Amino acid sequence: MSPLWRDRIQIFFAPDRVDLVRVHRGIKPEPPVRLSVECEHKPGAPAWAAPLEQLDQMSGTGGGHGAEVSITISNCFVRYVVLAAQQNIANPAELHVLADFHTREVYGEQAADWVTSVSAWDPSGGGVCAAMERALLEGLEEVVTRRKMRLKYVEPYLAGAFDHWHKRFDDRRAWFALVESGRLCLASLENGAWKRISNQRILQNVEDELLAALDQEVMLFAGRKENVETVYLFAPEHPELVLPEDCGWRVALLSTESLPAPAHYPSAAITLERLS
Repeated sequence: MSPLWRDRIQIFFAPDRVDLVRVHRGIKPEPPVRLSVECEHKPGAPAWAAPLEQLDQMSGTGGGHGAEVSITISNCFVRYVVLAAQQNIANPAELHVLADFHTREVYGEQAADWVTSVSAWDPSGGGVCAAMERALLEGLEEVVTRRKMRLKYVEPYLAGAFDHWHKRFDDRRAWFALVESGRLCLASLENGAWKRISNQRILQNVEDELLAALDQEVMLFAGRKENVETVYLFAPEHPELVLPEDCGWRVALLSTESLPAPAHYPSAAITLERLS
């Protein structure tokens, strides 16, 4: 089958949900089909076990044979390390050695069981390393292969959202907040280069924790703060999220009519189903 004729399946994979959008191709293409399913954690199992099982069930419905699959992984399953500029990196192999070294330096020996990937690399601006459990990646690959589909890529949520919206950011300095269920990922960039990424749990009130994280990042790592800073925000599961008017931060919502979120990204407007 020609790649141009293969159906396309896009998946958002998180601890508590799996969102799947299937785009049919062919002579008579059909409207996209979306399925969003709630997941319940299994005691004693990895946090990704339940959504992986749900993904397997969802892939078995509707005949995914031959489809091209792309998967966006929740930040709950990803750990990030900003790689500073290195003029002496000669080839991709050296870059991955550097990424693995810094990942272990930050996260310890647990990183030995992770697989890493590196963003587009700029010797003068650095890049970002993303790491996830090898067992999770192998589980995703196994499901896709067994269901006779083709895996195009697996990407971290932060990377996908950044690629989709980064042209809207201020080139001089930007704060990018990606909020999902139980997780806040906050990135800062300066002159187009990554400066820092924090990826933390949301324990109580999301507005309070977002504001506290922003103020802390500025105080500890930015060195200075404008009277009013802009934070570029995507928080689809928290549509009511706002910050106080006099807090020193202006919120710029990323998802707009002219540039909406990718169809498979989570949304509070979608009713989650539960597969038995």
